[in-house]
Amino acid sequence: MIPFNKPFMTGRELWLIAQAHANGHLSGDGRFTKQSHAWLEQRTGARRALLTHSCTAALEMSALLLDLKPGDEVIMPSYTFVSTANAFVLRGAVPVFVDVREDTLNLDERLVEAAITPRTRAICVVHYAGVACEMDAILDIAARHGLAIVEDAAQAIMSSYKGRPLGTIGDLGALSFHETKNIISGEGGALLCRDEQFAERSEILREKGTNRSRFFRGQVDKYTWVDVGSSFLPGEITAAFLCAQIEEADQITAHRLAIWERYHQWAERHEQAGRLRRPIIPADCKHNAHMYYMLLPDLDSRTRFIAEMKAKGVQTVFHYIPLHSAPAGLQAGRAHGDLPNTVALSERLVRLPLWIGVEEHLESIFAAADDVLS
Repeated sequence: MIPFNKPFMTGRELWLIAQAHANGHLSGDGRFTKQSHAWLEQRTGARRALLTHSCTAALEMSALLLDLKPGDEVIMPSYTFVSTANAFVLRGAVPVFVDVREDTLNLDERLVEAAITPRTRAICVVHYAGVACEMDAILDIAARHGLAIVEDAAQAIMSSYKGRPLGTIGDLGALSFHETKNIISGEGGALLCRDEQFAERSEILREKGTNRSRFFRGQVDKYTWVDVGSSFLPGEITAAFLCAQIEEADQITAHRLAIWERYHQWAERHEQAGRLRRPIIPADCKHNAHMYYMLLPDLDSRTRFIAEMKAKGVQTVFHYIPLHSAPAGLQAGRAHGDLPNTVALSERLVRLPLWIGVEEHLESIFAAADDVLS
């Protein structure tokens, strides 16, 4: 079976983990954590970057930083992973689900303003497949209504919008280093703060609500409990693994883009024949080849494609079940309108294997898919 995903290792991960142990520091915020913070801040321009144990944790920190209260509303797409909504629901906030665009599957910026109510506090965008939302329009809406912007950039490291790294355009951004992402640490994530407004408090929330980081910088003579918080930071083993990955972030991205382009060229004739639709990348967006997906004509053809590809030894997958129609989504949130694109596209999308090393199998994948699609 050609798997849908196979985690990539550069070859330096285990060596750096051994170095972390030799340094005598395996809990959080050691040498490799600091190296990761410095790299993220330098590459993204974020005022503060903090590693977390997951992208979910970074989103939960965002909800805390915004001081969301029960009944506050956060506008977001329904076509996303459950963490996007859960982070805000945990604070008692209400997700308001808005439809996605047909071209990029991102939050439809033309529908956002109509979903705003007196209780709206924030807009949470999701950069699906590492392709940016239409951020200028969303920034304008947020500014006119006094709303915060959180970027769920779980899939978007090394992607940009008009030259601006994703995760740093809004007020707060969340990255993922889960094993299915481009740059990985097994589990892991990062919170990005665009400016100083949230930078200092984010350190406190991440360190169980204490000012421990200020203590280690010599800014206070002892540290104590000063705010709410939790243990959001990862250990040094995770950070060391991540350091090996970010050392080769440019090469990893280039390699994935080359695989993505081969898929895109192969799929062109099937698109021309009306059998599928390929991904659309707007001119202002530089993507990171996080995934290659296809939109098939309907749910039946998608179901048949996945089953027949599996029979031919190729694992393909779909996602997501729209949150507005899920049991918890019906209870905790509300939909703004009928969300026709979300419903239709979620039934048609299929993802193909994309990982470094899969290029050795691409001709087999193409042959199997040609047979199924034809």
